[in-house]
Amino acid sequence: MAFVKLVTPVFRASFPNLFVPKAMQEGQTPKYSVSAVFEPEKFNDADKKRWAAIEALLDETSMEKFKKKIAQLPANFKRPIRDGAEKADLEGYGEGKVFANLSSKLRPGVVDANGNDMEADDIYPGCYLRATVSAYAYDQNGGKGVALGLQNIRFVRDGERLDARTDASEDFKDIEDERDEVDPLG
Repeated sequence: MAFVKLVTPVFRASFPNLFVPKAMQEGQTPKYSVSAVFEPEKFNDADKKRWAAIEALLDETSMEKFKKKIAQLPANFKRPIRDGAEKADLEGYGEGKVFANLSSKLRPGVVDANGNDMEADDIYPGCYLRATVSAYAYDQNGGKGVALGLQNIRFVRDGERLDARTDASEDFKDIEDERDEVDPLG
């Protein structure tokens, strides 16, 4: 099968590690990654077609390696797209949502809508992104499954933060520092 790269529908970013690779478990190779949280019922027509193409690519990849479509794989196989209800205890996940962990050993390009490079502080849990992805199957280190490989990221729009982090300037905007009566330099 030839290398195929597809554009995802818009998703909400969770756990973005797009500028510094991170190992998920001790002993693992550090990777660049983002958990992409999708809301399929909110897809526009173009995103519905993108989603169908991704699902078809995943099934094709699974058929090539394991001779079964994703839905027919045994329960112990890792699936590329999972039900958001599995992580309902995490902000941004839940019923009606699905998620995919996108990762790469190579640093993805991260751009805004005009193609300009973005900085690490511009991408945060809760912002909306698109990605280019590829599909691959694996059978190594006791694990088997099909996954989506991360290629590049495009920032779409801001969203409410999922990590409750606030801007430092907002935290202190209404606070006046007390000043000593004595001049510390005098």
